[in-house]
Amino acid sequence: MLFDETTLRKLNQLTLIASRVRSGAMKGERRSSRRGSSVEFADYRNYAPGDDLRRLDWNIYARLERPFIKLLEEEEDLAVHILIDGSQSMNWGEGAENKFQYALKLAAGLGAITLASGDALTVGFLQHGKVTAEFGPSRGQATLSRLFRFLENLQAEGETNLNRAMRDYSIIPRRAGLVILLSDLFANDGYETGLRQLMGRGHEAALVHVLAPDELDPPLAGDIQLVDIETNQTQDVSLDGGLREGYRTRARAWIQSTQTECRKRHIRYLDAVTSQTWDHVLLLEMRRAGFVK
Repeated sequence: MLFDETTLRKLNQLTLIASRVRSGAMKGERRSSRRGSSVEFADYRNYAPGDDLRRLDWNIYARLERPFIKLLEEEEDLAVHILIDGSQSMNWGEGAENKFQYALKLAAGLGAITLASGDALTVGFLQHGKVTAEFGPSRGQATLSRLFRFLENLQAEGETNLNRAMRDYSIIPRRAGLVILLSDLFANDGYETGLRQLMGRGHEAALVHVLAPDELDPPLAGDIQLVDIETNQTQDVSLDGGLREGYRTRARAWIQSTQTECRKRHIRYLDAVTSQTWDHVLLLEMRRAGFVK
């Protein structure tokens, strides 16, 4: 299991935010913005494993000793698509600061929120310029353990081509919904074309930019040889204080320009540095950034 029951209970109190709710395949917990009327009680149905316990009618349970779920009118579920960058550059950082393991925990947390809300979850693993593994679409908390097993079996390797991988994901017919990309964005061809293609299919987009602290401020000095973790290409550099400060400045400018570009295209953006605990990012930073409520 990727996290404990205490954290899971906290996650179950959250809901992913979508500015435009998509027409769902079944009743969910999310009110449709297109219908324009209030959410009202409609009916009861028997409880099924995986249902959100927040919708259990405890008064009826106390009287009849049988669990019933309250159904509300004019609700529809959301299709959530979590895309994980599985390239070798993500496999950087020691222990809790490893970017790939950090991204997997964020994906697990976002997946748990999705399943607890009754929404439909699909997870795509982007590697070698395509989708090499996929989970879902699934819904209901009964599938949470299967999601965890799927994530725990993933390994980062190979070069990055985010645009091609997201195109590979977009060409298969899928329900439009909320796409969340977890990536360090270390891709020569960028990521913008791929996200635009997904948005052209009717998806909303959100980006979690995962970086290790030494990628923003490398603890290096002197004459060193840098090795590209994906291509094994090398570069000899002489690193002094001035060059390090120039690197830090360019790294900050890169993050700022990425955030600005996302804002222009109505893509929610969050930079997640792995020195922050992953649960802090899920429970606090994502709330501040408008990912969850």
